[in-house]
Amino acid sequence: MKHLPKLFRRTIRKGRLILLGPDGERHEAGGAEPGPEVTIRIHDPALDWKIFVNPELKAAEAFMDGTLTVESPSENGTGAWELLELFFVNKRHFDLTPNQILWRGLARGVRRSAQNNPVARARENVRHHYDLGNDLYRRFLCDDLQYSCAYFESRNETLDEAQTAKKRHIAAKLCLEPGQRVLDIGCGWGGMALYLAHAADVHVTGVTLSEEQLAVARARAEALGVTDRVTFRLQDYRDVPETYDRVVSVGMLEHVGITQLTAYYLKVRDLLGAGGVALIHSISSKAPPGVTSPFLRKYIFPGGYAPSLSEAAASLEKSGLWLTDCEIWRVHYAETLLEWRRRFQADRAAIEAMYDETFGRMWEFYLAACEGAFRYGASNVFQMQLARERDDVPLTRDYIGPAKAALREREAAFMPALLASTGEALG
Repeated sequence: MKHLPKLFRRTIRKGRLILLGPDGERHEAGGAEPGPEVTIRIHDPALDWKIFVNPELKAAEAFMDGTLTVESPSENGTGAWELLELFFVNKRHFDLTPNQILWRGLARGVRRSAQNNPVARARENVRHHYDLGNDLYRRFLCDDLQYSCAYFESRNETLDEAQTAKKRHIAAKLCLEPGQRVLDIGCGWGGMALYLAHAADVHVTGVTLSEEQLAVARARAEALGVTDRVTFRLQDYRDVPETYDRVVSVGMLEHVGITQLTAYYLKVRDLLGAGGVALIHSISSKAPPGVTSPFLRKYIFPGGYAPSLSEAAASLEKSGLWLTDCEIWRVHYAETLLEWRRRFQADRAAIEAMYDETFGRMWEFYLAACEGAFRYGASNVFQMQLARERDDVPLTRDYIGPAKAALREREAAFMPALLASTGEALG
């Protein structure tokens, strides 16, 4: 091997990488600064030039198909975290390599077409990821099947507690009042909608493009006896005709696409009636506008893109809505992904029996890559509180604490049943 040793010596500054080639050769890189130490083995000689030419995608694919392996990985995993942690602490140097600059430039050139998500394409993208089967998600998500960033107020919470804290925080910022009608865009398995309906005397409509999620959400509403106040529909948000007092959208903006961002905020505006308030929760970045990683784009979230704050704000400005609050969450998603990754690995054998070993390695890599992006990279989460008029919400944040305290008191009466409803729905 001649290309990979050269690449790694140029890019690995923190920590140390030992590279074992297919013919038994050994190369070392790094060691200038403290950091992770990782040993990888290359089984296919062609990877010497493939990874050199396109490091970000080809290294991921090699890990997936087993032609790149990590020696002595941590318990339960096959080494994705060890490999990716070393990459992320040295990412700045990788990003400055000529080939990486080339591929990022090409991706920027086609990102508008890659992220163009009309209704039919959006449905296909949802099926690719969210309709893999509910049995997969129940094995690593919390009991409420929350598939978005949890809120670790003390960093000592369990995953279920942190996900409940997320819902509580959002409910407080929605300023709910009795009798209001709420729309949940991208409702998933129904947890947020069911929480809001139990936490306040409101009617909630949830829309999703996932048939698998819809079936569970409806079954949960039936099990909880709230079908008179909670409705779930298989519907694109662009096709929702009614207006609502409140709109909530958690983890859905990432699937809108850069070409549809302005239309999304205009639609949110049109969905809100007089005095309306919306809460948009999305992955974002502290970096300038960029592109989705080629691995995530090809294998995990086709059409997906987490907009930078500047992109989201520029589109929002065209809607006429007031941005009444913007909150940035930083390490919360790293902690969430760590919990998901641990749970996934603990049930790895059963998951691979459902799919195969390549799927197991792909998802291990996905969860580890996302954790690295939030723990070491520029990724974060924003929550935008939007309003029709400037005084539709309180003028200070002082109301949030008391509102959350009141919600916490109510939760004891309904959260056990709400969490149990997932098991009842899945059977």
